[in-house]
Amino acid sequence: MASRRSVMTLFSSPNEPQSHRVRLVLAEKANEIDIVSVVPGRYPEDLLDLNPYRSLPTLVDRDLVLYDARVIIDYLDERFPHPPLMPVDPVLRAQFRLAMYRVERDWYGLAEQIERESDRKSQARLKKELLDTMLEGADLFKIKPFFLSDEFSVVDATIAPMIWRMRRYEIELPAHAQAMVKYASTILARPSMRASLSDVELEMGGGW
Repeated sequence: MASRRSVMTLFSSPNEPQSHRVRLVLAEKANEIDIVSVVPGRYPEDLLDLNPYRSLPTLVDRDLVLYDARVIIDYLDERFPHPPLMPVDPVLRAQFRLAMYRVERDWYGLAEQIERESDRKSQARLKKELLDTMLEGADLFKIKPFFLSDEFSVVDATIAPMIWRMRRYEIELPAHAQAMVKYASTILARPSMRASLSDVELEMGGGW
């Protein structure tokens, strides 16, 4: 088995939303760790030894190995508590976790299907479904500057990678979704967003 690293290391895909949102949380925390960019399917020996699922992202902090994005984000928010990315109130925390679950299940799930689909008609159908799914919650972006909050949170860190990929998916927001456009502009203008991007993601262009 490979020896444990002496510094915190993130094995990260350069073009997948799950890895991107972990990198964004790290950038919000202004925490510099060793980020190892891994192309899915070309796993370094260290990762093969540490993670039985061979999945990305994978975080290694000395003897601790974590390999689920939600678990990693929770750990980072507690390990580096400033700035906090989850509310103190347990009800709000539950609501934020549910919101993340829905974004992962609905938005990320459709994005994965789009990436796998080679048929252009099927891809167009999936893109329309993704846009319709995103617009279902459009009114929620009118309430606060960030998602149901005055401060950037883990929910925003989960939404942001999808916003960044909209140009790649050739998805445009309709005129009545201006609250989402404003929200996207706020998110994409954050220094942490730029700091979180891989070279592959930079080439995507980003946003709507």
